[in-house]
Amino acid sequence: MKPAGNRRSLRQSAAAGRRQEPGAAPPSRKRPVGGGGGGNDKEEEEPLPRRLMRRMTRAGSQPDHVPPGGIPPVPTAPVETDSDSSNQSDSGSSSDDELPLAFHRKSEELSVYEKKRLKNIQENAQFFASLNMLETANKLREIGKRQPIKRRIVPRREKLKSSGEQLTVRRSMRLLRLEPTGTPLPEIPIETQMKAEEIDERIPGPLKMVGNDEEDSKVTENLINTWLDISQGEMHIEEKQSVELKKYKSSLNRMTIQEGFVAKVTTKRVCSLALHPSQHRFLVAAGSTSGHVGLWDLSSQADGILEFKPHCGPINCLHFSPSNSAELLSLSNDGSIRCGNVAAAVFDEVYTSDTWNTSSFDFLAEDGSTLIVSHWDGDVAIVDRRTPSTSGELDAYLGIKRLRTVSVHPVHRQYFVTAAARCVTIYDVRNLKTSHKEAVAHTDGHTKNVNSAYFSPVTGNRVVTIGLDDRIRIFDTSAIIPKIPVVASIIHNNFTGRWLTKFRAVWDPKREDVFVVGSMARPRQIEVFHNTGYKVHEFRDVEWLGSVCSINVMHPTKNVLVGGNSSGRLHVFMDNSLRG
Repeated sequence: MKPAGNRRSLRQSAAAGRRQEPGAAPPSRKRPVGGGGGGNDKEEEEPLPRRLMRRMTRAGSQPDHVPPGGIPPVPTAPVETDSDSSNQSDSGSSSDDELPLAFHRKSEELSVYEKKRLKNIQENAQFFASLNMLETANKLREIGKRQPIKRRIVPRREKLKSSGEQLTVRRSMRLLRLEPTGTPLPEIPIETQMKAEEIDERIPGPLKMVGNDEEDSKVTENLINTWLDISQGEMHIEEKQSVELKKYKSSLNRMTIQEGFVAKVTTKRVCSLALHPSQHRFLVAAGSTSGHVGLWDLSSQADGILEFKPHCGPINCLHFSPSNSAELLSLSNDGSIRCGNVAAAVFDEVYTSDTWNTSSFDFLAEDGSTLIVSHWDGDVAIVDRRTPSTSGELDAYLGIKRLRTVSVHPVHRQYFVTAAARCVTIYDVRNLKTSHKEAVAHTDGHTKNVNSAYFSPVTGNRVVTIGLDDRIRIFDTSAIIPKIPVVASIIHNNFTGRWLTKFRAVWDPKREDVFVVGSMARPRQIEVFHNTGYKVHEFRDVEWLGSVCSINVMHPTKNVLVGGNSSGRLHVFMDNSLRG
């Protein structure tokens, strides 16, 4: 048996011979003769085809290098061989013509492996031919071709021939301006249309204090006299009560609402409220969206109601003068502030603006002689009532939008706080004359528009704000620093919608730590909160309070609460001992 190295060389040479082209001589391999190779240059050449012939003659015996499959690795085609090594050139190449005839005969014989391979090829070809793959592919191509869709022709419908009779159309008798009996209603008078157009015009100069119901002049005279009588006595000096919270809460529990203390005071939605500071007789003033001011004498109940019209726009703010309670100051969106002087029975002009954008005002001086007025576009004006002019003494632009309310510090009256779009800021009046009108303090946390912001009435150490982000916030203003810290934040539903007046959180004038606000909760109620954030009391009555009171006000010295709704109706909660 030949060494393994020689067998590997033979297999490689046989594979190379199969890859040669016809007519090319198979490669030859030179092997030295003798052992060692000690200087003997003589070599013996053995043609490769002869070695292959010897292997083919041994087809009956199994070679020792058969792979695990059991089929020996024989060539796939007959191998062409040479005749003799003597006819081979020195380069190792020869032609097919020099091969002997015996070799060609033996090369035509196929091995078992080659026969089995050819048989498999024939069987595979017959199998694929039986599948008819070409015919199937052609059929699929024909099916894949999109055939045109034949649309069905729908015949047109024939038009219906009219019979000549017209169908009767039903119409509302109200639109035809007919009564149920069929008689026509009278036409709208032209004078009413002209009065509706005159509402939008602002009348300059003083207006007489005449009620809308001019026929009943006796009611007007009685109410004016009552207002004048309770204002002529000694001016009440407000003394803030330092009552414990527990006693204060028990006093709130004694406040109830009864029949006769619910009345419609204005014809339209209530926008502002004010309570006369008298301790013996209670007079309520309410401002509406139509520019009316309604007065209600609680001692006379429903008989003591009178309505005036000093403005032609919504009345956003109402205050009785701190030095003379016979004067009622009102601010309207029509750009004017009027003072209702009951002694002269007129509404005098205090301030007029060229634009209809006034939003709120507060007393800059303790005696009420000087006012600070805010505008929706971010302007503020200083008004001196002692001057004959109705224009402001000073106008300044603060650079903020939607300026809703303004409130003056009760102790350090040079400071005032503003509620605007997403911001509550504190300004110094002394800086309004300069070119840099920057705020001295800011508050953080407001993500939507703020409805109101007011200083606490005694020391001004707190500011309560309410906004459209459903939050009521209380800030610590004991020190006016650039960033005002928040003390408490209350989650509160402030979404009043379009037809309700926006909520305003107002302080109880008697205390430093309690404020009042309306509520959307059911049953309907008016809520009282402490400045730490917890609820102190709820004013509710299922029988007499069935609506949302957006605007509320507390009496400066007595336990009296008045709430106004969007239909012009007022609800009064009062201590039972105060009812006469």
